[in-house]
Amino acid sequence: MTSTSLPVLAGIVSTAIFACSTLPMLTKALRTRDLASYSLGNLVLANAGNAVYSVYVLSLPVGPIWLLHAFNQLSTAFMLVWFLRFARPTEGSDEAELSSLDHDCAPSR
Repeated sequence: MTSTSLPVLAGIVSTAIFACSTLPMLTKALRTRDLASYSLGNLVLANAGNAVYSVYVLSLPVGPIWLLHAFNQLSTAFMLVWFLRFARPTEGSDEAELSSLDHDCAPSR
């Protein structure tokens, strides 16, 4: 085994581990459409970070890091889209409070 194949093997293994750890979350989110426990801010920042990180990853030769980054980028993008589509404000959340303020401040006729 050469010295360069150990890092590549580590990259392949870490990609597989990350994918295996993320797939149940994605499957549950899609199946239940319950994303109330996720943070919009976190999902937006994760997607922004992935977009910036793409500049670095795309400068590297094709390898496991490309697969890992592509999977990470797609999974966070799906979660953001699903959150925006399926998440409903819960009692006590900022969105629920803003919604009730809009309703409370509406002029009565």
